[in-house]
Amino acid sequence: MTKKVLLFAFLIIGVSAIAQKAQRIGYIDMEYILQNIPEYSEAQSKLNSKALTWQQNIEKKQTEIDALKNELNIEKALMTKELILDKEEDIQIKTLELKKLQDSYFGVEGDLFLLRQQLVQPIQDLVYNAIQDIAVKRKYDFVLDKSTDLIMLYTNKQYDISELVINSITREKKIEAVKQKQQGIDSNIVNTETDNQEVEEVEKELTEKEAKKAALQKKIEEKRALQLQKREELKKAIEAKRLKRIQDIEDAKKAKEQEKQEN
Repeated sequence: MTKKVLLFAFLIIGVSAIAQKAQRIGYIDMEYILQNIPEYSEAQSKLNSKALTWQQNIEKKQTEIDALKNELNIEKALMTKELILDKEEDIQIKTLELKKLQDSYFGVEGDLFLLRQQLVQPIQDLVYNAIQDIAVKRKYDFVLDKSTDLIMLYTNKQYDISELVINSITREKKIEAVKQKQQGIDSNIVNTETDNQEVEEVEKELTEKEAKKAALQKKIEEKRALQLQKREELKKAIEAKRLKRIQDIEDAKKAKEQEKQEN
């Protein structure tokens, strides 16, 4: 609603200013531009692949928590209060761990945010620089984005500078390639190696981070397994004690009955 109000105000101001000075307004389709940049598609593919892997990890943890809850509901009637509290504490700990994992992956400054900055932000900066360069050279007063929430009821194709932006980016790449060839360097190899190196550094950082998480998780799981083993042993001891007590009562009954028969 705020965007629409601002747009309306902007149009009113623009119309009133036409009487004093002709306004040059162009527009772009950001989605169309990005779709025509191969590096952007590759970056999005890598982001989607990572996000899918992380989401699967989260779903796996959630399944484990759900299984623990179901197990507790089934066995609750046969468990002591102490065992019930221990199980509930385990579930609570796992739930908190899952929340932290979600934040580390998809939080405000999580792994996905950092990876997007490394892969996508440079491409977006390249596009914005090209737009600004065209707007200055062609003396546009405003450049609007057709693919946003901005409502454009009618557009004249002659004011669409999307192709100009794509051509500008392509031309800049070719100029850069020529410059690097003049220096005796194959620009394609340099760019590929640089991009790969940056991606490898990011992936290495994320891999190390995931390795630390895995090591901590393993330590927690081992500690929990030891606690569960002790609880199982305690359950068996309690059950054995209960069965022995029942057996002692039965033996005492049989002894009394035998004594009565002998008397």
